[in-house]
Amino acid sequence: MAPRNGTHQPINRPETALPDHEGMVDERAQLEVSRLGECRIDSPLSAMLRRQRTTQHYVDEDDRVLLDDTVSLLAARGVPVEELPGFEPGGPRSKIYFDPSKTRVGIVTCGGLCPGLNDVIRALVLELTNHYGVRRIFGFRNGYQGMTARYGRPVVDLDPDAVAGINEYGGTILGTSRGNQDPDEIVDCLEQLSVNVLFVIGGDGSMRGALRIAEVVAERGLRIAVVGVPKTIDNDIPYIERSFGFQTAFGKATEAIRAAHVEATAFPNGIGLVQLMGRHSGFIACYAALANNDSDYVLIPEVPFALDGPGGFLEHLRQRVVERGHAMVVVAEGAGQEYLSAKGVDVSGNARLEDFGRYLRGRIAEHFAAARVEANLKYIDPSYTIRSVPADPYDSVYCIRLAHAAVHAAMAGRTEMVVGRWRGRFVHVPIALAISSRNLVDPDGDLWLSVLEATGQPPVFA
Repeated sequence: MAPRNGTHQPINRPETALPDHEGMVDERAQLEVSRLGECRIDSPLSAMLRRQRTTQHYVDEDDRVLLDDTVSLLAARGVPVEELPGFEPGGPRSKIYFDPSKTRVGIVTCGGLCPGLNDVIRALVLELTNHYGVRRIFGFRNGYQGMTARYGRPVVDLDPDAVAGINEYGGTILGTSRGNQDPDEIVDCLEQLSVNVLFVIGGDGSMRGALRIAEVVAERGLRIAVVGVPKTIDNDIPYIERSFGFQTAFGKATEAIRAAHVEATAFPNGIGLVQLMGRHSGFIACYAALANNDSDYVLIPEVPFALDGPGGFLEHLRQRVVERGHAMVVVAEGAGQEYLSAKGVDVSGNARLEDFGRYLRGRIAEHFAAARVEANLKYIDPSYTIRSVPADPYDSVYCIRLAHAAVHAAMAGRTEMVVGRWRGRFVHVPIALAISSRNLVDPDGDLWLSVLEATGQPPVFA
């Protein structure tokens, strides 16, 4: 069973060198998920599982989804198959830990809005009620604030009627908030309500809070499962292929790029500038630009760039506008922060970012004016429009399947973990590992190469 102290270190993924045997043992340990105890109760899904003998429907407790995905990496490890590092697969178990008739569940949504939050809430409630027979589900209002007494947030009873149709709307019916709350007060709340399972839907800050809650639960010797459904519109959670809401976000972002491109091509020396979400990771900017394929430049936090000078971005942009008559620029919100002054941290402990899109708009206007070149600049920042929309069909399906995997894991007594997908399979990831680093666009990877090929921009501005 994985340790509860949250001291995991990031896994050293094999690249030029592989961990030695002792390192691989530690690597496998970091992938282990904590369990509350032995599963002795027949699952209500047992009849369904007996009819389906594939591992897609019935999970073998000894099975693993391998961390590595190429023959060369597996061979280079030089260990038997049973010693290869891998994730515990997600899915229903034939035996579960909690008796559904005696189980009380809590659900909380935290952090910023993201498409699909209501889909996850609804799927959790329907799976718990219709398939496991859980009859008491609490919804906590406005994030972790709703689990502490001083805010006075009412607790909501959730059942199939309460969540009917909520997937058709953006946002979250439970509300949300940012900021840290006392984990001891939160566990007091769970005890007072006799909650056995807590589902936390949120980003890395929310998952850090969930880990602290789980640690207090363990310190008190309680049997409460804490399971996360990780949410980040930026798709920056490590060891998870794609976070829910991401596809909806970059799909919606293409509409802003299309509008800016139309504006740019309609005016002499037109420039479309669109700023998209991406505090530290430029995935939305990259995918939206590729999906639209009208962008001439994509600027992301992972790839530094010079604005000024003969090889800088501004000079290159002016030359392209003069030669072609227009240009389209997509920038992630976290790009170019080195040109701005930081303003501390927010209530969640995240660095406050300056508005680089507006700064860049001003610098472009100044540069063209100094060169006596006409410029018609149209600036669009659709961030809040994108965050508040309902999930698209793909994300709706993904949210449902994530919720099902979370329920299966929790009812089987797993805790201190999040659900995600790795190598196309749903897996259990320890929370400590999911918050140990950040998923970034690799400047030497195939995604960024595709962006360079699509835009025609130079690899670096220097």
